[in-house]
Amino acid sequence: MSALKLFVHNHGTNGDQSLIKTVTFALTHFTVAFTVAYLLTGDLLIGSLIAMVEPAINTVAYFFHEKIWARRQRNTRGPEGTLSKARPHIC
Repeated sequence: MSALKLFVHNHGTNGDQSLIKTVTFALTHFTVAFTVAYLLTGDLLIGSLIAMVEPAINTVAYFFHEKIWARRQRNTRGPEGTLSKARPHIC
């Protein structure tokens, strides 16, 4: 199976939702970015260019943010699957 197919399959409805969440975030972000850029500039072309560049970069950053956040949540779980209590740091 190709790497892309494995990637998409592993992020399907029964697994990790980060890819779907990233796509919906991207659509929302593109819409907001275009609207704001167009209202500020009054230019359809400049509004479109801004709406393509900034959200595209931000969407990639968001995807990795979600991955890091999910790893952090997995690492804070105790052996029984419950959140472990934070222990005070003793110097």
